[in-house]
Amino acid sequence: MTRILAISGSLRRLSHNTGLLRAAAEQAPEGITIELYEDLESLPPFNEDRESDPGPVVEEMRRRVREADALLFSTPEYNTTMPGQLKHLVDWGSRPYGPEAALYGKPAAVIGASKTDYGALWAQDHLRKALALAGARVTEVDLPVGQAHQKFDETGKLTDQETIDQLEQVITAIVAHHGSLVTS
Repeated sequence: MTRILAISGSLRRLSHNTGLLRAAAEQAPEGITIELYEDLESLPPFNEDRESDPGPVVEEMRRRVREADALLFSTPEYNTTMPGQLKHLVDWGSRPYGPEAALYGKPAAVIGASKTDYGALWAQDHLRKALALAGARVTEVDLPVGQAHQKFDETGKLTDQETIDQLEQVITAIVAHHGSLVTS
């Protein structure tokens, strides 16, 4: 069983990015579970003074990241970059630097959705860079979902079959990436 922790960078209840991750969980093939991390809003900003005692919310996030076989991030784009709250997760997950960090060596994939034609491409790029610097093993696969508001229904469910098919390819790629890291 491969366990993927899915992390949405959006805090909005009917977020397209959270909807992408829910759709990924529904499309996961047998032997793969995708669990949504839903406590991003509670993470405090990174503070080096609190590094030795970050508190229970940070410790729980780190535990869940460590226990996952891989990570799937979906980010919106705010002012051409990832949301600050998502950056807090990367910052806390990167500490302490090196092999003891929760993100170190963790296979990860980044996708994103926005109402624009570009599908949060810049935010995805910035998140990939931050994750790589934190020590994660980021896959090359991407999925920019542009015009996202046209691909979800009023309940936040993904209805666009092409995007659903692309999500399946992302899941396959991250599982293969995880497998290649395990066997190497």
